[in-house]
Amino acid sequence: MDKQQQNSTMALNDPDLSDPSGDPQPGDLIEIFRPAYQHWALYLGDGYIINLTPVDESQAAAMSSVKSVFSRKAVVRMQLLKEVVGSDSYRVNNKYDHNHTPLPVSEIIQRAQVLIGQEVSYDLLGSNCEHFVTLLRYGEGVSEQATRAIGAISLVTAAASAFSVLGLINTRSRNRPF
Repeated sequence: MDKQQQNSTMALNDPDLSDPSGDPQPGDLIEIFRPAYQHWALYLGDGYIINLTPVDESQAAAMSSVKSVFSRKAVVRMQLLKEVVGSDSYRVNNKYDHNHTPLPVSEIIQRAQVLIGQEVSYDLLGSNCEHFVTLLRYGEGVSEQATRAIGAISLVTAAASAFSVLGLINTRSRNRPF
């Protein structure tokens, strides 16, 4: 069984399990743990990754900026994994392999290389860094992080609506003259 099959098997058994060796293979998804969010990249090989960074920031600032999650545009950059990770931690996390078939590694790398230096649209909920790298790996953009955020926003909106309706009902009953 090769490394990619082992990762797929590990992901099948536990979708949250990472490659404990931290030894990424070309085409692997890299999850980088920032203080307030997870950043995603795709491993190209020889220590390099491809990832999205804000258009209006220097490369050094873009690597750890929370501002990056609020940008509307991003640049596709090829950078050294160790420089992007900095003092944060990371793991290989091909967590969608159990329900999405990865494209051949050569195709993943070719698709990634064509995009280096390109400016792309960025949207935290609909087109973020996780969507970008899963689109390269699987041919389909997937983001559990965005799905969770949309769910949280929906829950807050529903709760606010419920409280608003309850407040309106209470106000109406208190204002009755009889």
